[in-house]
Amino acid sequence: VQLQASGGGLVQAGGSLRLSCAASGRTLSGYTVGWFRQAPGKEREFVAAIRWNSRHTYYADSLKDRFTISRDNTENAVLLQMNSVKPDDTAVYYCAADRSLSLSSIRSGPDYDYWGQGTQVTVSS
Repeated sequence: VQLQASGGGLVQAGGSLRLSCAASGRTLSGYTVGWFRQAPGKEREFVAAIRWNSRHTYYADSLKDRFTISRDNTENAVLLQMNSVKPDDTAVYYCAADRSLSLSSIRSGPDYDYWGQGTQVTVSS
């Protein structure tokens, strides 16, 4: 499966942004899709994930009140709605997918087999 992340851009603090991770090559049915981000000089960190079939969602504790992950059936994509963004949310956001992730691996980037290119999110203060 090929993944294409989009929707990044420049947004003011307190604003909203919606990222999309569109898949091609095959349907996302059966996959777990995750969002990760990496800020300059920092390690990549888990943001959120969704199991396509069950729609179960998982979030980084620090982001769950502001970010929402969902699936878009018609577009074969996973969305990340970012609300009340902060300058600390500035990062390159990546989406990833895998068909056989255990619960303990969902937050672990290296366990995902497929990755899209990143999309830059910049939050101005």
